[in-house]
Amino acid sequence: MVSDCDAVRDVAANHRYRPTQAQGAAISVIRGMDNECVDFVSKVKDDHDYKPYLDAYKQGILTEKQIDTALVRLYTARIKLGMFDPPGMDPYSKIDPKLLDSTEHRAMARAMANEAMVLLKNDGTLPLKKGALKLAVVGPLADQTRYLVGNYAGTPTHSVSVLEGLKAEFPEAEINFVPGTQFLRNDGDPVPASAFTTADGKPGLTAEFSTGELFGGGKPTVLATAHVTAIDLKAADIPSKAAGKYPLRVEWTGFLTPTETGEFSVGLSFEGGSIRIFLDGKEVVQAWGGATDKLRAKAAHIRLEQGKKVSLKVQYSQMTSGPVGAQLIWSKYDPKPRPEAFAAAKNADVVIAVLGITSDLEGEEMPVDEEGFKGGDRTSLDLPKPEEALLEAVTAAGKPVVLVLANGSALAVNWANEHVDAILESWYPGEEGGAAIAETLSGKNNPAGRLPVTFYTGVEQLPPFEDYAMKGRTYRYFEGKPLYPFGYGLSYTTFSYSGLTLSKSAITAGDPLIAEVTVTNTGTREGDEVTQLYLSFPNVPGAPLRALRGFKRIHLKPGEAQKVFFELKDRDLSMVSEAGEPIIAEGGYSVSVGGGQPHTGSPTVAGTFQVKNTKVLPE
Repeated sequence: MVSDCDAVRDVAANHRYRPTQAQGAAISVIRGMDNECVDFVSKVKDDHDYKPYLDAYKQGILTEKQIDTALVRLYTARIKLGMFDPPGMDPYSKIDPKLLDSTEHRAMARAMANEAMVLLKNDGTLPLKKGALKLAVVGPLADQTRYLVGNYAGTPTHSVSVLEGLKAEFPEAEINFVPGTQFLRNDGDPVPASAFTTADGKPGLTAEFSTGELFGGGKPTVLATAHVTAIDLKAADIPSKAAGKYPLRVEWTGFLTPTETGEFSVGLSFEGGSIRIFLDGKEVVQAWGGATDKLRAKAAHIRLEQGKKVSLKVQYSQMTSGPVGAQLIWSKYDPKPRPEAFAAAKNADVVIAVLGITSDLEGEEMPVDEEGFKGGDRTSLDLPKPEEALLEAVTAAGKPVVLVLANGSALAVNWANEHVDAILESWYPGEEGGAAIAETLSGKNNPAGRLPVTFYTGVEQLPPFEDYAMKGRTYRYFEGKPLYPFGYGLSYTTFSYSGLTLSKSAITAGDPLIAEVTVTNTGTREGDEVTQLYLSFPNVPGAPLRALRGFKRIHLKPGEAQKVFFELKDRDLSMVSEAGEPIIAEGGYSVSVGGGQPHTGSPTVAGTFQVKNTKVLPE
């Protein structure tokens, strides 16, 4: 069990769950953590990584036995990985790296993406018929691939955009792509040399080449400086004193003077590294990258005034050798729907709108200040206004509209639910995501994904974010009507449930319970069904309204039936009391088995049973 970086420090320093760092470190080990991530960007040169644990041991709040428990688990894992074996005896040393990007792995990526698709709405428009269709594809994300992998991800050797997937899946269709808005687009032209001045008023910028971390770490060691006319870094531009020195860090400083007034998108087109941009001392762009990252752009929106100088600092870093590239770009910014999007919709048989958010908007501690987003957090659950406006504009063309959502967290797409013909939730679907989306729209993939979170109608349905109590949160404690409930998802076929039987009508706390149900495909297409079992608990303080306690994904042909079994053990039958104790409570329980939560429109069957006595479970 490994901590997040800085998380153990937070236990005492920020969350104040314990008053001292030694006590915070001790309780983390006692509760099951084996390995702490202390410093993730720089080498440890003193004892601050292990000193809190030593202090905790000396103070008697962490025992040698508790430390040994963590050490045994850590060394067991290392032994299983062959880390102490001669290379010839280690089976993992014989794996060909080419297997990591094999045909089989790409097929698995597509299968995973297909299984993750969640159909939220369909009036019969989907699946689309193949042939001589006219498809208008609109939305800023339709031709992008970076968003597919979210964040904290590797860099695929090849990714399939939605646009590429559609072209492959609908080869006879006439496909017209129009982004429709500048929102979430990072397009721009190189900032000309005439816009830059140094601190002493000369044309150009000062470039500093050094070694040192871009995020965290100590003061960089300067290796060379240079005067440059613009920010357009290539490998050949790195001075010999800095070439091959890692981590390599390049910093440009000076002033930017715009030639006109307005809203601008200012960013960096870069590859093979990480970046930061500061304007007037404020960080406006931040992006982490790896040595193999391909060319991409990251930009922020800012208002600039003609002739008014803005202080500029741009940073670029590489941890190891790889491709080098960084170019400052800008463009005038206007997020309003483009008229060519409406024209494309008017001329189409079907409109496919690819809209949503990306990990450039939702993430961890980022310099983001867009409406509905702040610092990586979300202040609204709504679809961003520029995209909502684009969706309304193309829907006004009167053609069937299919909305494909891209997002890592829930979206309150209330207007879309009322006005578009179909909604497909695609998430951040990975390197084969575009292909999976296209296969789902064509019907080659019959969607069976289910929502793993509740889609609320808006933040007004939730308690204040600072309120950590569970009341009113998640499907387990929420009493209102959400936009789409947890566990929800449609299919191109239909299923029915019958014959629910429970192994006993009454059990003693601690005994298992077996539930059996028959699932039948009552539609005309074969497909997967995700059978879900929910429990409702006795009226005990702290008890949830309902809780998912089992699910199984099965595949059925039209007319085919299958029996599905669930064995509910201690943990499945338990709840957490108001006092924070895991217990199996005495009293009456209800069971619902079906394609979703009970009372949400999904087909379900229900039953009841009794539990005698109460049993407290270990944490």
